[in-house]
Amino acid sequence: MSKMRYSRRGFLKTGTAAAAATAFPAPMIWAQEIKDITLRQFGTGVSNLNEVATKVKEDLGFSLEMTALDSDAVTQRAATQPDSFDIADIEYWIAKKVWPTGNLQAMETSKIENYDKIVGIFRSGKLTPESEIAQGTAPHTVGFVEGPGSTTFAAEETGYMTLIPTIYNADTLGIRPDLIGRPISNWSELLNPEFKGKASILDISSIGIMDMAMVVESMGEYKYPDKGNMTKEEIDLTIGIFTEAKKAGQFRAFWKTFDESVNLMTSGEVVIQSMWSPAITAVKSRGIPCVYQPLEEGYRSWGGGIGLSSSLSGMALDAAYEYINWYLSGWVGGFLMRQGYYSAVPETSKDFMSEDEWGYWFEGRPATGDITNPFGDVLAAAGETRDGGSFYDRMGAVACWNAVMDENQYMVRKWNEFIAA
Repeated sequence: MSKMRYSRRGFLKTGTAAAAATAFPAPMIWAQEIKDITLRQFGTGVSNLNEVATKVKEDLGFSLEMTALDSDAVTQRAATQPDSFDIADIEYWIAKKVWPTGNLQAMETSKIENYDKIVGIFRSGKLTPESEIAQGTAPHTVGFVEGPGSTTFAAEETGYMTLIPTIYNADTLGIRPDLIGRPISNWSELLNPEFKGKASILDISSIGIMDMAMVVESMGEYKYPDKGNMTKEEIDLTIGIFTEAKKAGQFRAFWKTFDESVNLMTSGEVVIQSMWSPAITAVKSRGIPCVYQPLEEGYRSWGGGIGLSSSLSGMALDAAYEYINWYLSGWVGGFLMRQGYYSAVPETSKDFMSEDEWGYWFEGRPATGDITNPFGDVLAAAGETRDGGSFYDRMGAVACWNAVMDENQYMVRKWNEFIAA
């Protein structure tokens, strides 16, 4: 069975001929046995959602057991506990740490039905042919390997991917405009003494260091040759500036999950901070003004994807590919895009969104009616536009990607010193 790689979708394409060619019709066996399969998935709370697991059971017949962790815990588990999962829903910078361990298996792009529709960011690194590739760990640089068993990354498309891309966004600072009372246009505002005791930054070193770098450049303190691969001296400079600000009382708190950032912003204890899209959505759904502020220097971006355990095989592996193809077929994309994310195959998501939703979230057009999140909470009213505009406006203004540096161990040590200072 596992060698024959049957799926229900594949059977619909081949018709009854394939079934007649076997003594025991494979699609019938698939339908009977698939319900007994449970795939164990873990990742961050951004995309490990109960609603997705419920829909998988409804549409595909098997079970998806999800565990949500913070980014550091995700990295550790993927790198050290290969038998504890089937599916790793991870970010591309994490892949740079995990792939060399051999705990994930290369995936064949020929088995991905919508591969040709995946946005260029994940294939060539360019949103459009004219785009410049941003600094940091751009997804395409860790997205391909030469073949099964390879533990080094390939420079271009090879037919074998480390992760199948699913979700990504252009991140910036979240602000409480009602409490700030004036325009915010630059990353440097995070360290403006005006917000002393009311600012926050996330405590995930590989992400936080990139926010720091955006602030340092915005302040005019230093111009990095590559923010995503700092020297020890550049790390010292960057964290030194933030340590000085911390000792001066600039920060109210440091957070690791978007729930923590939501509580800080909702309470008004923090008015400007690193934020993620669902956090902005959650604050706004409570009727509290919150803006994902476009900034002159551009966005810090990230991308995530689905990786498969190297020990996954047989019908469970078939089910995993079935899940990936389902994931990119549109329903999940629509669900995620209503929270402000983007799908790796946007055009399939369009089929699961209203014209007004698509216009608001993807095209940057003014809403013609209420815009709601997947749970029905109103996020925008008629006439309002999305923070930052269209997909191409936002993803076309990415300055850097979350990154893992050559001096990663040194950076983490200095980061921990900053948090403890």
